[in-house]
Amino acid sequence: MLTVDKNINNVPHTYTAVETDADIKQLVNELKKHTEICFDSETTGIDANEAELVGLSFSVKPGEAWYVPCPADQNRTKEILGLFEPLFADPKKIWIGQNTKYDLLVLKWYGIEPAGNIFDTMLAHYVIEPDGKRSMDILSEKYLGYEPVHIEELIGKKGGRGAGAKTQGSMRDVEIEKIKEYAGEDADITLQLKQVFEPMLQQKEVEKVFNEVENPLVKVLVDMEFEGIKIDEGFLNDYSKELEKDAKTAEESVYKQAGVRFNLASPKQLGEVLFDKLKLDPSAKKTKTGQYQTGEDVLLKLAARGNSIVEDILTFRELTKLKSTYVDALPQLINPKTGRVHTTYGQAVAVTGRLASNNPNLQNIPVRTDRGKEIRKAFIPRDKNHLLVSADYSQIELRIVAAISADPNMCQAFKAGTDIHTATAARVYNVPEKEVTKEMRYKAKSVNFGIIYGQGAFGLADNLGISRTEAKEIIDNYKKEFPGIQQYMDNTINFARENGYVETLMGRKRWLRDINSANFTVRGFAERNAINSPSREPLLI
Repeated sequence: MLTVDKNINNVPHTYTAVETDADIKQLVNELKKHTEICFDSETTGIDANEAELVGLSFSVKPGEAWYVPCPADQNRTKEILGLFEPLFADPKKIWIGQNTKYDLLVLKWYGIEPAGNIFDTMLAHYVIEPDGKRSMDILSEKYLGYEPVHIEELIGKKGGRGAGAKTQGSMRDVEIEKIKEYAGEDADITLQLKQVFEPMLQQKEVEKVFNEVENPLVKVLVDMEFEGIKIDEGFLNDYSKELEKDAKTAEESVYKQAGVRFNLASPKQLGEVLFDKLKLDPSAKKTKTGQYQTGEDVLLKLAARGNSIVEDILTFRELTKLKSTYVDALPQLINPKTGRVHTTYGQAVAVTGRLASNNPNLQNIPVRTDRGKEIRKAFIPRDKNHLLVSADYSQIELRIVAAISADPNMCQAFKAGTDIHTATAARVYNVPEKEVTKEMRYKAKSVNFGIIYGQGAFGLADNLGISRTEAKEIIDNYKKEFPGIQQYMDNTINFARENGYVETLMGRKRWLRDINSANFTVRGFAERNAINSPSREPLLI
């Protein structure tokens, strides 16, 4: 960690405002000479689908940058961007940026789509060090020892509620001299971060996943976020009323069975009713604060014993959550410009490389219950010229594990085109496939997915509601019938212990600091993470 002793006041720099068409054309001619150009946008907000462009900054040399302001007159802004068209249209350019997806999305709303490749410093740091935070301010301090100007110094902080709440200003209101220094510094710092991260990508041997997965994906996500999706407001409005009515029915049923009215949304009062008044479970556990545990896992176990009041409580919880989280919330997120909902995909969030989705989370639309599935009907084509296509892989996780483990029995099942869960049940229970019962297949399915994610006998027993002895027997039989999968998991864990990391087929590395921990629980968690990052070349099956 570098000492943070540098800032805009003690580091020599030249940041120039470029305002006239003649000066912009001169800047474009200068930038044409360079293959790599760092750029950054200043906007009126953090939502790229609604923000207006305030200005663009460019840098090709540390300590130097240009800032081009864009006025509130959007037609004039488009004219300014038009002057940069020869630059953006050049496929040989490499555009350097921090969280480039945001800048590209803003530009797309103005009809600008840079043709060249990109180098995103946020994503570079993400593949180098998947854990931790990676804002430009943090990266600058950590890798350059430089504390940048914070945006709050220009537009103030947003905080508080009610009459005394502070309203954050807009970059549109910041005087040109201040915004020139701030924006120029952003481009300058990002360029310097690129120079730091490029050799680190080679040292960590993660260039492949950076160049072939993360960077190319940026433009794909820009297009996806830009398009958005249409929702049927009328359907959601009607469904909201239906959920409210059914939730009220479930709530009243709970009060009737309890013999008392109470705040059903209060875990404390609910626990007292279920365990003190109704005495549904003498062994009920309490939290550190002294109130009973009333989480979903606790209630599901009570419901399994035939407690109808608990079933109504679970129904009430499901309906109220569906209503508030999805049915009532989605219409509030419709973009007034498009009439569609536009999510934001987080590319550098999960250490596994999995995308995140926010405002709204379109990756988490319910599917497990019939009530939840109804919400999906709200997503509709935008007009008669568009269709929604639903596609899904067939047992993709198991195909992957079969390929990387090269287990002969599992590979053969896929080659034969048989139902993989039925084939697994037949081997685990040592019966012909035609004699596999529905219950056998269900248990085999749980084992198939549980094993590849590191689940043990305790987890399987809890998941299936069976004894730990039976769960252990099923797992032992599974490992005996599919030895290649166990061998793959053992090899992966051993590799992680020796090297401190595992890597995927595309070269994404996951560092496992606790893989050799003396603590069994901590080490076990690291081992489960290890087997989720396959590192062998796939076998064609």
